[in-house]
Amino acid sequence: MDTADLGLPVDVPSTALFTDRYELTMLQAALRAGTADRRSVFEVFTRRLPEGRRYGVVAGTGRVLDAVENFRFDAGVLDFLAQQRIVDEPTLAWLADYRFRGDIWGYPEGEVYFPGSPIMRVEGTFAEAVLLETVILSIFNHDSAVAAAASRMSTAAGGRPLIEMGARRTHELAAVAAARAAYVGGFATTSDLAAGFRYNIPTVGTSAHAFTLLHDSERDAFTAQVQAHGSGTTLLVDTYDVAEAVRTAVEVAGKDLGAVRIDSGDLLLLAHRVRQQLDELGAKNTRITVTSDLDEYAIASLAAAPVDAYGVGTQLVTGSGHPTCSMVYKLVARAGSDTPDAPLLPVAKKSMGAKSSVGGRKWAARRVGEHGVAEAEVVGTGAVPEELAGRQLLVELVRGGEIVAREPLDAARDRHIAARAGLPLSATQLSRGEPVLPTEYLTA
Repeated sequence: MDTADLGLPVDVPSTALFTDRYELTMLQAALRAGTADRRSVFEVFTRRLPEGRRYGVVAGTGRVLDAVENFRFDAGVLDFLAQQRIVDEPTLAWLADYRFRGDIWGYPEGEVYFPGSPIMRVEGTFAEAVLLETVILSIFNHDSAVAAAASRMSTAAGGRPLIEMGARRTHELAAVAAARAAYVGGFATTSDLAAGFRYNIPTVGTSAHAFTLLHDSERDAFTAQVQAHGSGTTLLVDTYDVAEAVRTAVEVAGKDLGAVRIDSGDLLLLAHRVRQQLDELGAKNTRITVTSDLDEYAIASLAAAPVDAYGVGTQLVTGSGHPTCSMVYKLVARAGSDTPDAPLLPVAKKSMGAKSSVGGRKWAARRVGEHGVAEAEVVGTGAVPEELAGRQLLVELVRGGEIVAREPLDAARDRHIAARAGLPLSATQLSRGEPVLPTEYLTA
């Protein structure tokens, strides 16, 4: 991939080994059995939302497209597979020429989803499609979990800006993906420079307590920061005494001080006290940013407080208690032979537990009521009913191995705002409940 096409500053490395071993052993067995070239349809979906969640958020689609495009077995990877005797020589030869040449359809990034929603449909030969299972799921399960948490936090914030600042709370590469997913879910900025560099997300950051402790006095620290960054900077005021720090901050920066940050204590009480103090000192336009282990519930509890922005870390990058979406990648249809025109046969796992699936190549549409509010997620096989034809959710992402639907990250962010606004009002409630839309199945 040439990332210059999107103005991106870095290339994506090979993703060929972001896979489980059994995908390669299945490939070898299918090649020997003569079934590897059977036309197949895999779908990504989840059987349930995390407990208490009202909707899910599709995030990571752009990263999935990058991963598929860069799924290549170069010489070093092939040498590793050979040395470890993971597959045989004929399979190695097949992998050396691997390119995904099939089609992919999916919910566009930023869209919402529900149990059973076919958020991605991968069509190609069994051999080329089965290899993508793990990398697709690892991206969607992580990114969609973070985006769902971000969406809930964004709703709770009521339009106040949110800062993603969880890089130090997760794996260094996951931090970049989390910042991207948070942006899709409604966050405005990130503290992570790698995310800013890779995805052009706006970055913010000023100072930590260490900077204050470095200096002989809080006044010296504030003076140094203002001299370096101007009076519009954000000063951290809870290293020692908050009231004294606010007084000093205004004396140093003047009434045009950009913002103060509170990172500990009773945030509700402190926000009110600091707002009153700032106003009394004449700094009426100085904003208040709060941080300190926030989640959507803590943000909601501060709705009546004079807070202007929130910084969120740990709870965001861990999905606010739900770090995965439990998405699966299942074969739902396959041809009876390897001839190109062989009809597709629906297939499905049968289970006495909760892990059964619905066979058949599916479409999805969202039924909307007379007031423009969504009423149901409709998933079906066969012909799409006329009344739902204009409300189909899957869009073409890859055609014949070529990506046809790349878009700026802001498009996904805007789409999510619109999709969430189209749900029933109860979708924004933080209290535990069932999915806000039922999933209805129409089978041919």
